[in-house]
Amino acid sequence: MATIRDVAKMAKVSISTVSVALRDGSQVTPETLRRITEAAEAVGYSPNPVAQSLKAGRSRLIGVVIGSMQNPWFGDLMAAIEETALEHHHLVTLSETKTDPLRERAIIDALTGQRVGGIIISPHLPAGDHLQFLATLKTPLVAIDHKIEALNTDFVGIDNELATAMLTQHLLRLGHRRIAHIAGTAGLWTSGQREKGFRATLLASGIEPDDALIVDGQYSGDVAYDQTMRLLTRPDRPTAIVAANSLMALGALQAINDLRFNCPDDISLATIDSVPWASVICPQLTVVVQPIAEIAQAATMFLLDRIHHRGSEPIKPREKIFVPKFIAGRSCAPPRG
Repeated sequence: MATIRDVAKMAKVSISTVSVALRDGSQVTPETLRRITEAAEAVGYSPNPVAQSLKAGRSRLIGVVIGSMQNPWFGDLMAAIEETALEHHHLVTLSETKTDPLRERAIIDALTGQRVGGIIISPHLPAGDHLQFLATLKTPLVAIDHKIEALNTDFVGIDNELATAMLTQHLLRLGHRRIAHIAGTAGLWTSGQREKGFRATLLASGIEPDDALIVDGQYSGDVAYDQTMRLLTRPDRPTAIVAANSLMALGALQAINDLRFNCPDDISLATIDSVPWASVICPQLTVVVQPIAEIAQAATMFLLDRIHHRGSEPIKPREKIFVPKFIAGRSCAPPRG
């Protein structure tokens, strides 16, 4: 069986250089890396990942911790993270917290116990001891989607205020003045930012937001269905709805259909993020979409930077905010009358 010594001999470098190159190719020159790679292939050498993990103190496994697997956005995100990680010889494991801080901590404890190289997390409402736990975590950590202001770590997401502003402005230009907002879970950073963008856009157009038309959909399709039922059976019902995510938009659309309203003739609907099989949903929804591949790549590269950092000075927290893209569907139209 070929050994690292055989690779070093053929490549005419030291054993330590081979070890460094196979662990992190960026630490050697491209020419040296090429020679070592060709030598390893020639002698049939394959590094032992378990041995590498024990030596480094961490594995080449990356943990991804999200709130809910029911949200298709996270499925697309996971696929994109895995693709970037595999390109850099890392594997990915996915865990769901169900937005429960205790479950989130248990998952992180389990991942750190397995010596994962790092964790990409969409944190949910950490406070007190749990926030302190995250802040003092030794394992490299990158936050995605939900930002925790008190958590001094890398963050990757979109401009959430801009996302709802785009949708609300579109409805205002169509002539809507009574617009409802199905917000995400109260207290979450994304929920607050999206509601802020909705309110600010109305105020900028001289319209005072009606608190009765801003409801908590808890990022749930079932809850959004119930909230839409209440909104559309009011005597002064809204003429348009902005949903804070696609799951809630689908719940709202189901309520619209069950009440025998027509979308968009009776009620317009717009949302953040596309939905699975969007092309077969009638009407095709007007959406603002996030660049999932770019978000995933940025978060993964931030984490890999931290995992492989060998400098004497720690990497300062970084932030990458992407601009979402507006896509006009057929779910919005001028209000009747």
